Amino acid sequence: MIPADARVRKRSIAIGRHRTSVSLEAAFWDELTEIAARRGQSLAALVAEVDRARIAGRDLASAPNLSGALRLFVLGDLRERLEAE
Repeated sequence: MIPADARVRKRSIAIGRHRTSVSLEAAFWDELTEIAARRGQSLAALVAEVDRARIAGRDLASAPNLSGALRLFVLGDLRERLEAE
C-alpha cells in the first residue's frame, strides 16, 4: 500500500489571471502550505512566485515543469532550514 503522503494529488491553482493544474505528492502540498504560512502568503501566491522564478531562469530553471520546480523549491527550503540549525 502507498503511504497517504506519497499519493499524488492534483490541484487547480490560479497564477495571475489563468488557472493551471499541478500534480504533487501530498507531502509536498503539506510542506508548501507550511512554507506559505511562514511567509505570510497564500499557497497560490507562493506557487506563482516559484513559477516566475522558474520562467526567469533563477535557481529553478533546471526544472522542466512547475511540479518539478515546486519539488525543488521545497527541497531548497528544507536544506536552508537544516543549515540554519
